[in-house]
Amino acid sequence: MRRAGYRWSVRLLIVEDEEGLADALRIGLAREGYAVDVATTDGEAREKLALTAYDVVLLDVNLPDGNGFHLAEDIRSGAAEGPSGADVRILMLTARAGLPDRVRGLDVGADDYLVKPFALAELTARLRALLRRDVRAASSVLRVGDVSLDAARQLAHRGSRELSLTLKEFAVLRYLMTRADHVVSSEELLEHVWDENADPFTQTVRVTVGTLRRKLTVDDEPALIETVIGRGYRLRSRPPVAGTA
Repeated sequence: MRRAGYRWSVRLLIVEDEEGLADALRIGLAREGYAVDVATTDGEAREKLALTAYDVVLLDVNLPDGNGFHLAEDIRSGAAEGPSGADVRILMLTARAGLPDRVRGLDVGADDYLVKPFALAELTARLRALLRRDVRAASSVLRVGDVSLDAARQLAHRGSRELSLTLKEFAVLRYLMTRADHVVSSEELLEHVWDENADPFTQTVRVTVGTLRRKLTVDDEPALIETVIGRGYRLRSRPPVAGTA
């Protein structure tokens, strides 16, 4: 997550060589609404960081081909180049509970340090705490026309009406609100709101946007979310006049 501009969608990279744990974390965090990718080696993690913008890296210390401390240091120094930037959040996950290791982790650039074994509830609480730092630095509330979205409290309204949204619908709405009046392609939504395991040939984006559009629609007003044929979707900051393009 870049301090200068919160993306309002949260994508995580888990760097963990214990495949069972990595898979359990991926499933648990996906259920919390995060888009989650997994790397099991230092090399794989660097490849993913070079290609994808992540908000948080969950980083194990002991990797089969490297060291999490070194990777964290390279991320912070800019040596591990990629769209995430040097100020992506880093949460170390490790069995090393000693004070020297915890101090080293924080000194090389980790934002937090969680010792294994840990409960998923504590991990998600620490993630929320990391993400709130940037929410407070900018604003936790987005407003586009009469639509408001409170990221900190996970609430969305159109006018005075609270919207009952799924986690994925909430994430799509956040992303579209940050790009109001601009066309966002299905590919862009898939990249930023879903994870690398999402099938680009499924209808998941179309279905999610469709249900979100219906939930946003008030009475007989034209929908706020428009389908731009062949290009993607656009959230209008003002409802279009009925009968006009």
